[in-house]
Amino acid sequence: MELGTRRIVHCNLTAHPTAEWTLQQFREAIPTDHAYRFLVRDRDSIFSAEVDDQLKVFGLRVLRTPARAPQANAYCERLVGTVRRECLDFMIPLGERHLSKILAEWVRHYNQGGLIQVWGREFLNPWRPTQPHSRYFSTDIPKVVARPILGGLHHEYRWEMVAA
Repeated sequence: MELGTRRIVHCNLTAHPTAEWTLQQFREAIPTDHAYRFLVRDRDSIFSAEVDDQLKVFGLRVLRTPARAPQANAYCERLVGTVRRECLDFMIPLGERHLSKILAEWVRHYNQGGLIQVWGREFLNPWRPTQPHSRYFSTDIPKVVARPILGGLHHEYRWEMVAA
């Protein structure tokens, strides 16, 4: 997860994580032309010296959280809790492949969910004049369209303009 944007950069799962598997996940997640400076990680045993050395080759400074201090990794703890509360508490994965598909769809939803904040008031108020300081409004009528996510567990909404 990028701390600045709270965007999930990469998501994958395995029943038995190893240092090599973890290193491969970093290779897939971090582009060669990245602007990242730091990687914050906990003290899990899968982060071997080899993983740290390879991350330094990527140009990253590895910052380890203090031992037994979950608040030091609050962003990750919050993300894991959000995944559980918004997704996994309501679904029963039927296997690793099913769980992977569920998480991939949820990550897309999570990463796109903040667009309303980016668009601001223009997006929230489609009933705006067609010209500045005009008394006349567009003849198009906005309609809210919902798209179900995860079989209807969540929905994404958008405006769709239809002719009057």
